[in-house]
Amino acid sequence: MRLSKMLFVTLRDDPADAEIPSHKLLVRAGYIRRIGSGVYAYLPLMWRVLQKVSQIVREEMNATGAMECLLPQIQPAELWKESGRWDTYTKAEGIMFSLTDRREQQLALGPTHEEVITTVARDTIRSYRQLPVHLYQIQTKFRDEIRPRFGLMRGREFIMKDGYSFHADEESLKETYQHMYQAYSNMLRRCGLEFRPVEADSGAIGGSGSTEFMVLAEAGEDEVLYTEDGKYAANVEKAISSAPDAEPSSFSNYEKVETPKTETIEKLCKTLECSPTQVVKNVLYQAVYDNGTIVLVLVNIRGDQDVNEVKLYNELTKLASTYKANAVLALEVPSPEAQEKWAAKSLPLGYIAPDIGDDYINSSKEIHSKFLRFVDKTAVDLKNFVTGANESGFHVVGANWGEQFKLPDLVVDIRTAKIGDRACHDSAQTLKSARGIEVGHIFQLGSKYSEAMGATYTTEQGKDKPLVMGCYGVGVSRMAQAAVEQSYDKDGIIWPLAIAPYHAIVTIPNIKDAQQVEVAEKLYQELNQAGIETLLDDRNERAGAKFKDADLIGIPYRIVTGRAIKDGKVEVVERKSSDSYEIVIDEVVSTLKLKMDEL
Repeated sequence: MRLSKMLFVTLRDDPADAEIPSHKLLVRAGYIRRIGSGVYAYLPLMWRVLQKVSQIVREEMNATGAMECLLPQIQPAELWKESGRWDTYTKAEGIMFSLTDRREQQLALGPTHEEVITTVARDTIRSYRQLPVHLYQIQTKFRDEIRPRFGLMRGREFIMKDGYSFHADEESLKETYQHMYQAYSNMLRRCGLEFRPVEADSGAIGGSGSTEFMVLAEAGEDEVLYTEDGKYAANVEKAISSAPDAEPSSFSNYEKVETPKTETIEKLCKTLECSPTQVVKNVLYQAVYDNGTIVLVLVNIRGDQDVNEVKLYNELTKLASTYKANAVLALEVPSPEAQEKWAAKSLPLGYIAPDIGDDYINSSKEIHSKFLRFVDKTAVDLKNFVTGANESGFHVVGANWGEQFKLPDLVVDIRTAKIGDRACHDSAQTLKSARGIEVGHIFQLGSKYSEAMGATYTTEQGKDKPLVMGCYGVGVSRMAQAAVEQSYDKDGIIWPLAIAPYHAIVTIPNIKDAQQVEVAEKLYQELNQAGIETLLDDRNERAGAKFKDADLIGIPYRIVTGRAIKDGKVEVVERKSSDSYEIVIDEVVSTLKLKMDEL
C-alpha cells in the first residue's frame, strides 16, 4: 500500500479525552477515530491489526476442534428472562442495551451469548452421542458502560471472540477447559504479549472455576496478586491469603469506655493506644435483591482489614433463594437517605456492636426484618477485643465471642487480600502486586444455563440430564490496544511483528530524486512478493516528518532509500531496538526474511 493513496492522517498532539498512552497513540497514529462516547471507527491500519489478531485466535481455536459460527446480535428478552439474567444486566449492572421493537417486544443488543447458544443447544442436541460440542464466533458486542474510557479498553462496542462448549459431564468440561487454557496461552504468545493467567471471579457470567488472562501493563485496570514462585496468581477480587497475625490484646477485663470522636479505626486506636488487629469493626451494607427485597447486612471483620465487596456480593448471591430472589441488584453502604427508609431509630454509626438489635430495622413488605450477619475469618479467633458499644461515643474493650457476643453462624472469607500477605499455599511466600489488562476469560459454567433454560440430552441409559457447559471469551480489539499499552516509547507504538499492520515501510526521503524513487519502488515490489507486507511512503513530505510518522505508527522495520544508495545500499532501522545499519540493496529481502524468521 502506498501512503499517498491511503487514508492516513496523524496528529501532533494528544486527544483531550485520552487518559492512557495506548489510547493517545492509537488516535494520534491514525488507527482509530472517536465517533461517540465509547464508540470508535477502526481505520485501515487498525483493521489490519484486528484481522491479524482474529486470525491467530481463529487458528488456535480451530486447532482444538472448535467450530466457528455466527450468532445474532439482537436477542429476545425472553431468553434472558429464562436464564434469570434480564434484571441483572438491565438493572443491577445496567450494561445491556435494551430496546422495544414496533410490536412492543423487548430486545437486547448482545453483550454476550450464553442464552442464545443455550437455545441453539436445546433445539439441536438430543443425545450423548453428539457430545462434546464446541462452537465459537468472532463478533461485535455491545455494553452500555456507565463510564466509557481508555479507548478500546472500555468501549460500548467492541470485537470479541466468545466460545461455548457442551458436555455430558464435568470431566469432559475440564478437559476442554484445559485445552482452552493452552489455546489462550498460545494466542497471547503468538501475539507477542507478556501475560499472566490468574484465578478470577466469575461475576454475572456465573459458574465455578474461572481464569483470566492478564496482559501486564502499568495502566491496567485490574490488580493482580501473585507469588514469585509462580504457584499462585489471582485477580484482587478473587485473591485469598493469610492475614498478618493479630497482636495480643492489651485488655484483660471487659468494660465499656468512653471514646468520643472515634468514628474511625485510626482515631479509636490512637485514643485507646491499641493495635487495629485487636479491633472488631462492624460494617453495615444494604443489599437489594431482584424481587425488590432490601436486606441489611452486618459484617464483622478485623480492624486492619477491608471488606472485599465482590466476595460479599457472591456470598449474598448464594443466599438469594432464602429471600425468594435470584440475584443481587445492588450492594452499598446505606446513605443517610437510604437509612431514613428503614431505620426505626438513629443508628450509632461508627460505634455499632456485633449484636446491634434487629429493632433498629423498621421492617416492611420490602425490607427484611432481621440483619444478615457475617463474620470474617480474621475476626473469629480474636480474644479480649475492642468493638462498638451500640452507643455514640462509647466502645467496649476486653470482649470475647461466646461471652459478651454471639459468634454469627455465617463465617466467611470476605477480606481483601493485600500486598505482603502470606500465601496460603506457602507461608514463606508473600503476595506481590502487578497491574494487568484482562484480555481473556474462561469459565466452567456447569449446568447453570442448561437447567434454567431446559437444555438437556439423553444419556446412554435413556435418562434426560442437563448439559454441562463452558464459556471462553477473548477481547480481540482490547488485545490489540493492550499490545500498544505494553510496548511503546516516547516516539510512538512498537508493534509485535505478528500483529503489526505491515512488517516494513520503505521511506523515500526525497521523492524528486529519481534514484531514490526507483530503488524504493523496486524494494516495495520485491518485499511484498516475498510475503513481507510493506508500505511505501511516497508522500510529498519532509524526510523528518516521514521518519516521525514511521516511528509513531510502529512498523517493525523502516527501509530508507537515502544517501547510502550511491554505494548500492539502503538504511534499515529496527523500530523496537532503534538499531540502524546499512544493507546492500539486493540483500534487503533475504536479510529481513531471516530476521523475521528468528522472531
